Amino acid sequence: MEKQSAAWTPSVRRNWGEILNLQNFLIVVLVITLSFTILVPLCLLFSKAFFNTNAEFIGIQNFIKYFTTPSLAQSLWNTVWVSLLSTGIAVTLAFLYAYGISRTAIRGKAYLHYVAMLPLFEPTMMHGIALTYLFGNQGILTSGFFGLLPGIRIPIYGPVGIVISEVIYLFPQAFLIFITALSITDQRLYEAAETLGASKVRMFLTVTLPSVKYGLISAIFVCFTACFTDFGAPQAIGGKFNVLATDIYKQVIGQQNMSMGATVGILLTIPAIIAFVVDRMVERKQRSMLSSKSTPYRIAGGKARDTIFQLFGVVISILILIPLITIACASLIKVWPYNLNFSFKHYDFSGVAGSGLDPFWTSLQVSFFTAIVGTIVTFLFAYLIEKSRHLNGLRQIGYFLSVLPLALPGMVIGLAYIFFFNNPNNPMNWIYGSMIILVLANITHFYGVPFITATTALKKLDKEFELVSESMRVPFYKTLLKVTVPMCLPAIIEIAMYLFVNSMVTVSAVVFLRSADLNLAAVALVSMEDAGDVAAAAAMAVLIVITNIIVRLLYTLLSKKVRKKTEAWQIRK
Repeated sequence: MEKQSAAWTPSVRRNWGEILNLQNFLIVVLVITLSFTILVPLCLLFSKAFFNTNAEFIGIQNFIKYFTTPSLAQSLWNTVWVSLLSTGIAVTLAFLYAYGISRTAIRGKAYLHYVAMLPLFEPTMMHGIALTYLFGNQGILTSGFFGLLPGIRIPIYGPVGIVISEVIYLFPQAFLIFITALSITDQRLYEAAETLGASKVRMFLTVTLPSVKYGLISAIFVCFTACFTDFGAPQAIGGKFNVLATDIYKQVIGQQNMSMGATVGILLTIPAIIAFVVDRMVERKQRSMLSSKSTPYRIAGGKARDTIFQLFGVVISILILIPLITIACASLIKVWPYNLNFSFKHYDFSGVAGSGLDPFWTSLQVSFFTAIVGTIVTFLFAYLIEKSRHLNGLRQIGYFLSVLPLALPGMVIGLAYIFFFNNPNNPMNWIYGSMIILVLANITHFYGVPFITATTALKKLDKEFELVSESMRVPFYKTLLKVTVPMCLPAIIEIAMYLFVNSMVTVSAVVFLRSADLNLAAVALVSMEDAGDVAAAAAMAVLIVITNIIVRLLYTLLSKKVRKKTEAWQIRK
């Protein structure tokens, strides 16, 4: 036996050395790939802000020009106060909604939870279009249901419409944070407060709010950043009310002023980076609040409380459904508001500005490839960073580059890709204007959240799997395929669903990159709305929402089956 072992040991050592070299090589490829898809384009974009249109270095003159031009400086202030107001309203409503679901005995919690998620499947432009049908000059509520009731007139074109649209857009993001934060509160704190004779109000102020303070801070910064960088709602319903996101669009598309577009891009990124840093700090503190001795919250009786939150939940759910129902009805009405007969003619798209149904099919392809390629790349990179034990410095750089997209607005990524890939001297110039760059932009834009999801799933797995594999000289790729991937399959499916859904609804990252013959459904909404084809835009929005809901349902069914198989080994018979 010893002779046989001695005979094959050199070969085993040589093969094992090749496997380690392969793993180290993949880590190097990981860092290079992230550098050339995130860091280099970003640095190139920021450098453009210090040059004029003739490529002459002018220092900070673009910034001085921006802040000394009243209309441009006003856009910055408009963006700030609209984001603050939208965030305040969305966070308040989402907290009360999540509190009602998690801390009261109301009925229909599953219904309320699913309805709260619906805006995640909707393009933000859809909310603006829905408000036009509700409160526009010929809107349903403006005309009082066609004269049957007193009309409700709201100056919807401008800040009011933007705030309403943004609140709908931000609500589910804040809700998800609060529903998680409220679920980890320790019941023992309430028992101690009750023993000390604290009233319900005092317990809410001294126990509930402090226990979710990190979630509250996180929700505020997440919502503020999302609103600050959003393009869809201001473009659809903003009118002449300019914000930073629409300024970039006008500077790049309208005036071809790339230098000023880069300048606005930097201004758009600064709050996002600050919010990202704060959110990372908050997340670390949130984790430290959990302990093995914590006990789950037990809902106490309270009929009056339950009635109030039941009514509140129903009202909010109706307000969320109204825009979606409005858009669905608008897409089926022949000529609003003159011919209210139902028809599917708006689903033809052949005579509108959006280039027929091609943008929808293109979006399906782009979203599919984004989900498949993005999931494979994200999980592989997360595995190399989390489970490898070599090249620690490079892995730390890889982690930083992987979470960096969380702080980057989509329009900044799109603009950076124009400067980087539209350069004739770039060997990758050939992908500019193709579907490849759209897929790459989507993967980069949404890379951060799937990476964190994959990393979290990998951290739950014992390190002994890799250690045992190494001791038995099993190649890392076999451990990855036969052990890690099957056990992380629920997270992998969730990543694919996340990438697909977001790729279907995004506008900001791809609005600069799509070519004339390669349009996308969400971007086609912009073209249709600008051209006055509002009913066709509503029909396209309905197709996007239906597609995303179907994908979400398939994800739910598939994840249940997968979880039964992947968690079966944990069940003792």
